[in-house]
Amino acid sequence: MNWINNVVRPKIRGIWRKREVPDNLWIKCPETGQMIYHKDLEANLFVVPGSNYHMRMSAKARLKHLFDGGEYEVVAVPEVPHDPLKFRDERKYSERLKTARENTELSDAVLVGEGTLDGLPVVAAVQDFKFMGGSLGTAAGEAVVTGMLRAVEKGTPFIMFAASGGARMQEGILSLMQMPRTTVAVQKLREAGLPYIVVLTHPTTGGVTASYAMLGDIHIAEPGALIGFAGPRVIEQTIREQLPPGFQRAEYLLEHGMVDMVVHRHELRATLSRICRLLMQAPPLEVEAGAEEGELLETRDEPLPGEIAYKNGATVGPEVIEAADPAEAGNAIAVEGPADGASASASERNVQSARSAVPRSKGRSAGKTPRTGGKSARPKGSARQ
Repeated sequence: MNWINNVVRPKIRGIWRKREVPDNLWIKCPETGQMIYHKDLEANLFVVPGSNYHMRMSAKARLKHLFDGGEYEVVAVPEVPHDPLKFRDERKYSERLKTARENTELSDAVLVGEGTLDGLPVVAAVQDFKFMGGSLGTAAGEAVVTGMLRAVEKGTPFIMFAASGGARMQEGILSLMQMPRTTVAVQKLREAGLPYIVVLTHPTTGGVTASYAMLGDIHIAEPGALIGFAGPRVIEQTIREQLPPGFQRAEYLLEHGMVDMVVHRHELRATLSRICRLLMQAPPLEVEAGAEEGELLETRDEPLPGEIAYKNGATVGPEVIEAADPAEAGNAIAVEGPADGASASASERNVQSARSAVPRSKGRSAGKTPRTGGKSARPKGSARQ
């Protein structure tokens, strides 16, 4: 009768046993409460279809979406001491690092990769907020510096996807030292005349905002992203005043001249491609790979359903930041040369061309001559706060 105990009874128990369903199959929209299947959300680039809420993307997903065919090469980052201060609060810092690495499959908060963007070589770095809130430590700072120096070595644009809560407190002053280190690396990009494009995602705060996240030639923000130094709650408690609606959000910063454009995630890759080609004086991409000669890329005049993408107050369109002849676009504005009479660098002129190709927001003063001379040219009245 062993067959009854070994075969029949387990099958009967299996019929009445409840199947275990993974917790992450359905994801809830934080804004509307809408439930969406995780595969559908991933296929939509982690944008909730109904509310257009932009959820966080992992570093690997970002790079896969950015590069052609999802293929890229990870840039090796030099090793740094993992726990230099032997820090401990409720848990050891070394244990927190181990847990974060297991959850994200990353060595630290920043992942650097190099590949092609519509055929143009680029180097990109992504901060993963899931790794200890994307905090900036010695390893993350080393990754950002390595990525920038790699772009200088290869002569390519550098794209930074910022998402961070600030400096990592477990590393104390060593984490704060990464702010000037990354600033020096940004200067190396400028001396080489290479574009530095920053994509501000939700959230970008603290020491990251106070350093390399606000030193780009072009600043792009995703819709609804929280961008600032201190959080709105801390500011309200300090000044004891009610902050205006949407304070520190991407659209608010666009209106007040802190960012250059707010771009929907569905349009982000195409926008980055156009900007990189314009600043690198590469020919515009007109024909899709494999398309017949003379067949142009598909463009659309209407935004995506429910799209809240803006470029300096204007809805995203295929004509924005797009110039058939970069030299012709550069002639659209007057560039004031340095005091010694030397001509401004090509990178500075191209940055101005990209900005002049979009309408100015109310927060920027129009009609004034931009400044150059070693620094990234920026119209007066758009100084970073």
